[in-house]
Amino acid sequence: MTSVLTYIGRNTLELIRYVSGLIELSREAAYWTFVAPFKGRPLKWRNSVHQMVLVGVDSIPIVTLIALFIGLVLALQGAYQLQQFGAVFMVTALVGVSMTRELGPLITAIIIAGRSGSAFAAELGTMKVSEELDALDVMGLDRVRYLVVPKYLAMIVMMPCLTILADLAGILGGGIFEVFQLDQNVYTLLAYNRDSLHMRDIWTGLIKSIVFGLIITKVGCFEGFSVRGGAEGVGKATTSSVVVSIFLVILADVIFTAIFYYTG
Repeated sequence: MTSVLTYIGRNTLELIRYVSGLIELSREAAYWTFVAPFKGRPLKWRNSVHQMVLVGVDSIPIVTLIALFIGLVLALQGAYQLQQFGAVFMVTALVGVSMTRELGPLITAIIIAGRSGSAFAAELGTMKVSEELDALDVMGLDRVRYLVVPKYLAMIVMMPCLTILADLAGILGGGIFEVFQLDQNVYTLLAYNRDSLHMRDIWTGLIKSIVFGLIITKVGCFEGFSVRGGAEGVGKATTSSVVVSIFLVILADVIFTAIFYYTG
């Protein structure tokens, strides 16, 4: 019984420490991003643009391709069910709304968590192991301002852009199936999408994408700063950043979906 209570208590304290660290990192990143520039400490735009290329531009092929396949699969599964009720024409609305409200931002976040979130943890973890972070502290340079804020800005800017691309690619994938399998023409598809999609569907997904991007950045950077034990610790932090990021992204998605549903 004692060992069970010890296990619960140790993990509870570890969870509290982890959440407190994320909150503190979020506070510092928000300060250097939104407050410090008005106090004469400008943002590092060159580093931010570099991160935007790494996070956003380099991710376009894989995000677009996977979203295209997701839209195609969604159309296949939707048509299989809807044709039993003679409502195959609803496939367009199904794919469009599902991609913009849910699958577009979620799939994009999962890809970026695996691609960029792990890279953040590995980069900062390697700097921690090689004592580069200590060198920054000795020189009086704030590690959050120079290392986290550029990633923070890159995610804020690029996640909505990637989500829009994922939405379009998913709708295109569904459209390809409908044109070649359901004998619908392009003009009909455009009309159905215009009638079924509303601005609320689009900005709901974009709000989610920004929050998902911030979660991925915070978790990846926090894991990198928390590395212990050399190269093995870097590997563990990289894996942990992906797992925790995806868990928190899905949790946030559930919360946002519930909010948007009940405030519908």
